[in-house]
Amino acid sequence: MAENPNVVLHCEKMEKIYPGTKALDEVSFDVLEGKVNVLIGENGAGKSTLMKLIAGIEQPSGGTMYMDGKEVYFKDTNDARNHGIGIIHQELSLFPNLNIYQNIFMCHEQKKGLFLDDKAHAKGAEVVLKRLEHEMNPNTLVGELRVGQQQMIEIARNLIQNDLKILIMDEPTSSLSAAEVKVLFKIMRELNEAGISIVYISHRLEEIMEIGDHVTILRDGKYVADADVKDIELPWIVKNMVGSEKSYHRISRDIDLDSQPEILRIENLCLPKKGGGWLLNNVSFNLREGEILGIYGLLGAGRTEVFECIMGMHPEHTGKMYLRGEEFSPKNIAEQIDRGFAIVPEDRQREGLVQSLDIGRNISLSVLKRLKKAFFVDEKTENEQVESTIKDIHIKVADKRLPILSLSGGNQQKVVIGKGLLTDPSILLLDEPSRGIDIGAKTEVFDIIHEYAQKGLSIIVISSELKEIMAIADRIVVLSNGIVTGVLDENDITEDNLVLASYAGHHTDGTMDEKGE
Repeated sequence: MAENPNVVLHCEKMEKIYPGTKALDEVSFDVLEGKVNVLIGENGAGKSTLMKLIAGIEQPSGGTMYMDGKEVYFKDTNDARNHGIGIIHQELSLFPNLNIYQNIFMCHEQKKGLFLDDKAHAKGAEVVLKRLEHEMNPNTLVGELRVGQQQMIEIARNLIQNDLKILIMDEPTSSLSAAEVKVLFKIMRELNEAGISIVYISHRLEEIMEIGDHVTILRDGKYVADADVKDIELPWIVKNMVGSEKSYHRISRDIDLDSQPEILRIENLCLPKKGGGWLLNNVSFNLREGEILGIYGLLGAGRTEVFECIMGMHPEHTGKMYLRGEEFSPKNIAEQIDRGFAIVPEDRQREGLVQSLDIGRNISLSVLKRLKKAFFVDEKTENEQVESTIKDIHIKVADKRLPILSLSGGNQQKVVIGKGLLTDPSILLLDEPSRGIDIGAKTEVFDIIHEYAQKGLSIIVISSELKEIMAIADRIVVLSNGIVTGVLDENDITEDNLVLASYAGHHTDGTMDEKGE
């Protein structure tokens, strides 16, 4: 290989074969020195697989890697780290029972004689967190932090690495607020200026155009195209990613909502906040049979809390709930499933999947009670229902007995949706169903939602992305600081109306200003 002084790492015809699938097929990839090297593609394109090979997490089935013109082979993550390669995973790899400084200095411990120098660890943690503009008590347990803060701890772990040459960031902004993303981008540019190369994976195309220097696109485990960001536009990325132009087009459904019977009504739902104030303040809305109702709002608007109250996770809530006209009081999730509710949580890894189970068992987990035959599970019926679910919602899987983590993010999300649908619900609650999946998988998830709504399933969807909620919902309830600030019918659903309603203020007595409803 001819040495290129601007390339810090060169991957030549990398291959990775898993049982039943070829995840990477002769992919060549360059990491340019001191640049943000963006790697994009649909779920299952091979992005994370390639990064695992570079980071020493897995070994290639074929191909060669070069650093500084010399062939390298990483037998494990320590070997890769010794060559200056760090990785921030899409799914956090932290220890919730350890504190902040213990997590940050894991595998980078400093010693004072025979003992760990925890004073130096705490001080070092304070310094790196100040750099990330996230000053926290280094003795705080990581399990007590919100997801965005945990993501910053994951980033901090890599920034303390002295000999860092390449930092791989796999979906680092999926749990961050806009302000936190801004800080992260500032740190990334500082790292570039110090000569550190960044490999950046994201499904947020606007972010790529803002922070990226060079883009490489994979599709179905193969290299498709690469270009400097300054020379391309978003349509070029989308076309190369999915093989055709794809965007969110609002699907007009032939349904007269006014003539549909009301299936769910929520009246004056209130949820107190610890320390005073309200997470939800007199939230009211209704849902009709076969309707796709959207809930939109900014971070902290109270969207997820609405679902948690409906599913019986907050017995301290007040207000009234009616199912087909009859009042009910939710006490726990199992009771709500029996009532005909199903929920797809925002965090599929922690709350939607069991990593130690295979694909099939993850799908059937929600109906094991129904599949019971004496003291055992009726495996024949279980297999039939799992196969039917895989077929109905088009889960791309070679074998249902493979580990759940062998699936791409988009197919994992379909498994969580399939698990909910298998309970035969009348109301499906979807919390950020497209989080962490690419535009192609999003389109497939939206198709599933529309297909089941056409069959009469009533669906409530939470989304923080404007274009998504506009494309999918028949009506949209907008929340701001725990208050309903707008209910938009089909003719009123515009970006301007949604943005205005989501930022609409309210007075200190809890009443709405003139922008609210």
